[in-house]
Amino acid sequence: MPLFEKGRLIEDTWQTARDEQPLPAGDVLVPFSRLAEGLGRNDGGRLGVILSVADKVEDLATALPRLDLVCLTFPIFRDGRPFTQARALREHLHYKGVVRVGGHFLPDQYEFLLRCGVDQVVIPEGSDPAVWQDAHTRFT
Repeated sequence: MPLFEKGRLIEDTWQTARDEQPLPAGDVLVPFSRLAEGLGRNDGGRLGVILSVADKVEDLATALPRLDLVCLTFPIFRDGRPFTQARALREHLHYKGVVRVGGHFLPDQYEFLLRCGVDQVVIPEGSDPAVWQDAHTRFT
């Protein structure tokens, strides 16, 4: 799926670890349930974690210095918990890495995501990037 950052499309170089398959080499995103396994690898690649809305960002406190990316997931666009998770990562846990969101959200929510500390959004396949760019420039 297309990845949007700072109002433009970028290439996604991260691989996502699938359940019950060995972790791939290189930059890998692991589900929260496999974080310990990801932290234990030593192939030199970057590590990221995918959180669901049920996961507590506070549980990442000790691992955050070793994480390059945290991906938050919107189960439906009306569920605002990823906004709270992003704010908690930035303001309470002082996370300096990349915060990405995926799942079900709307272009109208893009600026609010940025205000909460999100760096990247995974836009739905087939979406018009111009709509997302417009959402980014609509508000100053």
